Amino acid sequence: MKRALICGISGQDGAYLAKLLLDKDYEVWGTSRDAQMSSFRNLTKLGIRDRTKLESAALNDFRSVLQVLKKSQPDEIYNLAGQSSVGLSFEQPVETLESIAVGSLNLLEAIRFMEQPIKFYNASSSECFGDVGQNSASETTPFKPRSPYAVAKSAAFWEVANYREAYGIFACSGILFNHESPLRPERFVTQKIVTAACRIAAGQQDKLNLGNISVQRDWGWAPEFIEAMYAMLQQEQPDDYVIATGESSSLQDFVAAAFGAVGLDWQKYVISDPTLLRPTDIAFGKGNPKKALEKLGWQAQYKMRDVVRMMVAAKQKELSSDGHHS
Repeated sequence: MKRALICGISGQDGAYLAKLLLDKDYEVWGTSRDAQMSSFRNLTKLGIRDRTKLESAALNDFRSVLQVLKKSQPDEIYNLAGQSSVGLSFEQPVETLESIAVGSLNLLEAIRFMEQPIKFYNASSSECFGDVGQNSASETTPFKPRSPYAVAKSAAFWEVANYREAYGIFACSGILFNHESPLRPERFVTQKIVTAACRIAAGQQDKLNLGNISVQRDWGWAPEFIEAMYAMLQQEQPDDYVIATGESSSLQDFVAAAFGAVGLDWQKYVISDPTLLRPTDIAFGKGNPKKALEKLGWQAQYKMRDVVRMMVAAKQKELSSDGHHS
């Protein structure tokens, strides 16, 4: 029985990955900063909480990392931990850098110490590319990070490449473009939009305040992106891959699709709010997932409109069940 350790198992990706690995008969271990206090709501939602072994680990503390590796003895480690909000990274740059760049480094160093053939997956981000004009970004596109979050993710990416080359560790980075699901928390703009559209349609909310809706992003379906992470660690050779749909849509298109799905005209409800603008924002994002298709046989089946439809359906179901309980 293979063992996997998922750092950051309580998040959207961690929960879906745990489910995928359990379905493949893995023994799944997961870490959170404080496993005693964490609610692991996403694992509960997917009905898998009692099938995972949960441990506390602070990735910026080397001793803590080594301890959890010794205890879990994993064959594969998936590093999905760290501060995950671009917006918040401007307010907490040090915490962001520590949790992402130092955390990744500690995991790589612990793998080197263990001297076991552990395979390592690192969650990198399309934010590393910064502004690419109207071009789609591939594995060879240079990084020009534009937020403390992107700077930290870029550092972690190069740490992975360095340990792979210097020590022969099987380590990969998945450069993932935006990927959404019903497990997204509401501080992410996509979930904020979907929730607002559903609440406005149900008469529970009047307006939705948004910042810059002209930004364009490549949005995919999270449960599908997880399969690419798994596939990377099943290859003969470790490598880095861009994971994306290859299509870009504006945030305004996303808003229109969400309100359209509940039969409303978004323009009657959305208010432009300058306080929600970021110090620097990427105008356009699009990934080129060609290498993932060629090497991993992975291709996104769901595009932005599918994602919106599935998120709206899940949120409506949740709101109607809340209504029945109250």
